[in-house]
Amino acid sequence: MNIQEVKQIRIADYLQSLGYTPVKQQGSSFWYKSPLREETDASFKVNTELNKWYDFGLGKGGNIIALAAELYHTEDVTCLLKRIEERTPYIRPASFSFGKQQSDNRTYRVLRVGELSSPALIAYLQERGIDIELAKRECKELRFENADKPYFAIGFPNMARGYEVRNRYFKGCVAPKDITHIRQQKEPRTVCYLFEGFMDYLSFLTIRVKNNPQHPRLN
Repeated sequence: MNIQEVKQIRIADYLQSLGYTPVKQQGSSFWYKSPLREETDASFKVNTELNKWYDFGLGKGGNIIALAAELYHTEDVTCLLKRIEERTPYIRPASFSFGKQQSDNRTYRVLRVGELSSPALIAYLQERGIDIELAKRECKELRFENADKPYFAIGFPNMARGYEVRNRYFKGCVAPKDITHIRQQKEPRTVCYLFEGFMDYLSFLTIRVKNNPQHPRLN
């Protein structure tokens, strides 16, 4: 993994992979008991909008690489990238519940929509067991910005011309959010397939094309 790829990992997800969960949420801030020292009150903050952390007890903060430097007591960037990469099998998009929460008002500015070609995204799909040719047919590769930070992800178009977006470390939506309806062709059908997310849809198509390679789509 390179520095750009590592910086796309959400700090909240990384901390979860290490066994740390937030004590509370205030807006876009998650509060933890510090992973860097012993404490009884949560004074370690992660800003999920900026993807930055700050330990009020130590007076230190920064990005995920700065956090790894504190965790592993080294400034060797190559070593830090390797240590972070070692956690990637355990990193999943985190979901925490604190009762009523503020809605996510993040906005993403799409820079480019193109053919799915990123080696990192293709490798992620392969790890998920997704047929790559199917994925290229059904999805796009999106380059977009949030808070002046660049991101890239697999994009699945919806009916309102927005996108559901996903990469190894991030799951979200480029507005407007809507459902995706894959319309049937030829004669009317009596069966409707419903999927929670587009990765489930791609998994279904992958299985279908293995069993029936001439007719992989839902028609």
